[in-house]
Amino acid sequence: MLLTAVCCAGPISNAISAYVALQSAASEQGAVDDGGTAADIPPRMLTAYKRAVQQVGRHVPRCRGMRWPILAGIAKVESNHATGRTVTAGGDIRPKIYGILLNGSGAGGNTTVFPDTDNGRFDGTASGERAVGPFQFLPSTWEGVGHDANGDKSADPHNADDAALGAAIYLCGNGRDLAKRSQLKAAIFQYNRSSTYVANVLGWIDQYTAAARSPDLKDVSGKVRTVLGAALSQRGMPYSWGGGNANGPTNGICCSPSGKSGTAVRGFDCSGLTTYAYAKAGIRLPRTAAAQAGVGRRIPASSGTSALKPGDLVFYAYAPGRDSTIYHVGIYLGGGQMVNAPRPGTVVRVDPVDAMSGYAGGARLL
Repeated sequence: MLLTAVCCAGPISNAISAYVALQSAASEQGAVDDGGTAADIPPRMLTAYKRAVQQVGRHVPRCRGMRWPILAGIAKVESNHATGRTVTAGGDIRPKIYGILLNGSGAGGNTTVFPDTDNGRFDGTASGERAVGPFQFLPSTWEGVGHDANGDKSADPHNADDAALGAAIYLCGNGRDLAKRSQLKAAIFQYNRSSTYVANVLGWIDQYTAAARSPDLKDVSGKVRTVLGAALSQRGMPYSWGGGNANGPTNGICCSPSGKSGTAVRGFDCSGLTTYAYAKAGIRLPRTAAAQAGVGRRIPASSGTSALKPGDLVFYAYAPGRDSTIYHVGIYLGGGQMVNAPRPGTVVRVDPVDAMSGYAGGARLL
């Protein structure tokens, strides 16, 4: 948003994924991963997450608030949704996913010996313990939460359906309400006792939640669909003052009106995002929000937001009616929502049109 007018890891106990816990402990000060939408989830894995949500109530009747983005957030961090593996129609993942042998060797921060508990049944070795499957269960944990989710009469942590259900059961505990942020955080912390891990998973959950709530683009086509798809593909990308151009995210500049520098942040500001999205449709926009208001057919604020159509630019001004004071721009999705890069410290996301103040109308370029 460039404007001329202004614009800790805890100790490892019986954690599910000892390997990721160890890796998190080694990089406790590392940044939380950015980026990603539902598009990065293989369809068969997404099916497994949704099935688990439907089935978990049979096993934990008091569980509330379980959603597929929660399971997707865990699986993203644990195994990147088993990407690179083959997932059969029945949910079996091949080759199987194994973590490192937890024998205290020091590899990956591994300093604690985990004795074998399954004689190699799940983790393929009787000489110690290692995490398994797309949700990286320790065999000892799987024995307590593993259930058959796909009807083959076997509870297998290497099966996407079974593993997703096991994770849902574990996260639900004795009946958590995962719609409450505090209880969701507690569930993730129990899964892996690292504050960095919790922050990382929460970031992905929020991104997948935004994806789940996004408007359906089946009724838009052509260049409108291209622009909206390009903008939505950047959800989760950090806001960077002065960041972004027609080629994608970039490091920004210094400094925003609040004193925030984008020089060390790779991402987009509001007009950088619109510049990128419209470039995908072959339309070149000027770089600032105020200048972009002069492109296309102007939609006056007096017409209200009901006059907007998907793909329209949406503007906000300090003094609506005076385009020279425009300080922000988004891309209208429909249904009262827009793709938005709001401000420093946030990410590209889907917001209501009224999330920003000073609605100043729109512009139709398509």
